[in-house]
Amino acid sequence: MPKVKVTAEPGAHDFTVECVINAPRDRVFQAHIDPEAIPHWWGPRFLTTTVDRLEPRKGGVWRFIQRDVHGNEYAFNGVFHDCVPSERIVRTFEFEGQPGHVLLETLTLEELPDGKTLLRSQSLFQSVADRDGMLKTGATEGGAQMWERLEELLAQAG
Repeated sequence: MPKVKVTAEPGAHDFTVECVINAPRDRVFQAHIDPEAIPHWWGPRFLTTTVDRLEPRKGGVWRFIQRDVHGNEYAFNGVFHDCVPSERIVRTFEFEGQPGHVLLETLTLEELPDGKTLLRSQSLFQSVADRDGMLKTGATEGGAQMWERLEELLAQAG
């Protein structure tokens, strides 16, 4: 199970999440842009994810819908600002249940010498209150579970 490190400085507009994934960075990157792979790892285990749209290129849009066991839906969307294969994804991220609270996520992938990948996600919010609100929802715990699922998927495919 990957160990996740969260850095959230008091009063800052951002937080950073890092973990090491036991897979090469090209495979980690591909899992982020493959609409067939994403439902197997994106989000916590108790939700199912459907990819509604995924255009991983500058100006492309994305939208994922999650459902719980009771049929409740939670949708997320955004726009890609940069997508450099095996290196970086920059996109906006908005929970449709709270429109107008858009964050900018920068995901970077660093290849490590042992065939592993350092995955770093920086989320930049419009306000400290938005950032703190996201942290209080358990987003970092859900993110840790998500990356654990990603590592499991990549181990199966490897």
